[in-house]
Amino acid sequence: MAAQGETLDVITIGRASVDLYGQQIGSRLEDVTSFAKSVGGCPANIAIGTARLGLKSAWLGRVGDEQFGRFIYEQMAREGASTKGVIFDPERLTALAILAVEDDKTFPLIFYRENCADMALSEGDISGEMIASAKAILVSGTHFSRENTARAQDKAMALAKANGKRVVFDIDYRPNLWGLAGHAAGEERYIASDTVSEQLKKVLPQCDLIVGTEEEILIGSGESDLLSALRVIRSLSSAVIVLKRGPMGCIVYPDAISDDLEDGIVGQGFPIEVYNTLGAGDAFMSGFLRGWLRDEPLATCATWANACGAFAVSRLLCSPEIPSFAELEFFLKNGSPHTALRKDEAINHVHWATTARRRNYPTLMALAIDHRSQLEDLANRFGADSAKIGAFKALAVKAAEKIADGRDGYGMLIDDKFGRHALFAASKNEKFWIAKPVELPGSRPLRFEFSQDIGSQLVEWPVDHCIKCLCFYHPDDDPALKAEQGEKLRALYDAARKVGRELLVEIIAGKHGSLESDTIARALTELYDLGIKPDWWKLEPQTSPAAWQAIEDAIAQHDPYCRGIVLLGLEAPADELKAAFAAAKVSPMVKGFAVGRTIFASAAEKWLAGKIDDAAAINDMAERFGALCAAWEKA
Repeated sequence: MAAQGETLDVITIGRASVDLYGQQIGSRLEDVTSFAKSVGGCPANIAIGTARLGLKSAWLGRVGDEQFGRFIYEQMAREGASTKGVIFDPERLTALAILAVEDDKTFPLIFYRENCADMALSEGDISGEMIASAKAILVSGTHFSRENTARAQDKAMALAKANGKRVVFDIDYRPNLWGLAGHAAGEERYIASDTVSEQLKKVLPQCDLIVGTEEEILIGSGESDLLSALRVIRSLSSAVIVLKRGPMGCIVYPDAISDDLEDGIVGQGFPIEVYNTLGAGDAFMSGFLRGWLRDEPLATCATWANACGAFAVSRLLCSPEIPSFAELEFFLKNGSPHTALRKDEAINHVHWATTARRRNYPTLMALAIDHRSQLEDLANRFGADSAKIGAFKALAVKAAEKIADGRDGYGMLIDDKFGRHALFAASKNEKFWIAKPVELPGSRPLRFEFSQDIGSQLVEWPVDHCIKCLCFYHPDDDPALKAEQGEKLRALYDAARKVGRELLVEIIAGKHGSLESDTIARALTELYDLGIKPDWWKLEPQTSPAAWQAIEDAIAQHDPYCRGIVLLGLEAPADELKAAFAAAKVSPMVKGFAVGRTIFASAAEKWLAGKIDDAAAINDMAERFGALCAAWEKA
């Protein structure tokens, strides 16, 4: 139970960087051509990891007052970690770490840390009020390598002890960050140094939990064998000592150190294929703290730590690979047939659904202007240049913004073919949900618009743009047609997950068969059976409560993490849509609508014919969109 005034479980202090990890696995760093970007640095990773696991965490440190610094700040906020300890340094750049996976034992690593922001942390950055607001603080070894950062952490520890808080020490030893190895030796894990050992030994008496690898226990004690090292640490500190042993898990020593190195508390172990070891210790610490700060038995803490470390070592990045608590529980309950956890579809789905979302949308009202063929036909009818289609779509963005008025819960569907400038305009609205279509308009069987190699297209998309794919699919279709369409949707789903983009699948069944109370539910079930689990469904309105119940049941059975359903319009009159909104309210899964022609058709026809100007077109679309939004909210 939190003491009075405690609003945080843990504050982590020290390193934060932007990690750039090579995406060509099995390459030298010299040969890598593209990189994945994420938040890195031991304490920053742990702040994110503990937040994912359900603790109230914060990272305290400096970032550059530039785009990478703001990325760290914004990602902390997205992950649920407090940002009140993030300090923007106008004089220094955010640190970088650049890594390649050459094989399962070789990970070339370059740290860009010369005069970087996080190593400029000072005593003045440490707030007594903030330290007092947490159950525990975590300090890290690297920040004892410089005089100013060491003083800052010393102050934090003194404040913590004075306020009855717990101190966690992650030894976090990187020889080249202590000036003991060259720039090319970033992956070097151990170089003996009396200077380093004497500095770290001063920290030990103030700690309640000390965590390190075998090499870190050696450097923290100044000894050359593990038993002697553990005994030296125990002579200096009554802290719980955790010895990390890589694939062998860990051993926890709460009391005296016996003559047997194995005489400690161990948790369950997990045999895992090594993909990238960097960041595994941060995931391990996150899991251990989730248990330790909630007063779980040490064996449970060790099991959770081992499992979290297994996730990280089986995946490429650092903080993005740390599991959520839901994912951890799923793994501990169900296990995995894979030693490479990144290949486990069930676990990956839980990971994606519980960690990757950038914004919650309890309500979603979207103006769909992703139509291509319909607007081309209209432009041709009036002899208008096709370039005017793009200009009209930009007007639709202004109409939607007029109704949204800076509020959450609004969005746009816009295409790449004609909507490029409209997409740029909509993307400047940080609160807008944006989806883009990939289907070739009217195709049945489904085809993608620009290339059937869909994955290569998606890599270029902004990370917060949702993929939208319309498929004319009826459960009573010919089996060969269903198989072909299902295969195409499965390829799209795989590509979406590979590149980390949300997916909305739009199913229209009513154009090629009757709509019974179970039609859409049957269609969804067939697609779920293929392993397709989109984030969103876009569905035709259902007039029957039984139909909505069947849809709800299908989603609940196959994917409880589905974000929801939005209704499509099919150019229905506004009054019909309002009735459909009221009928859909029986289903909590229906979050709103994404309607197009009902809103823009009249304005498009008049504007392309030259009968109204831009302002009139914007006002016409805004009035219609606003009326539908009001109808949804009223329903």
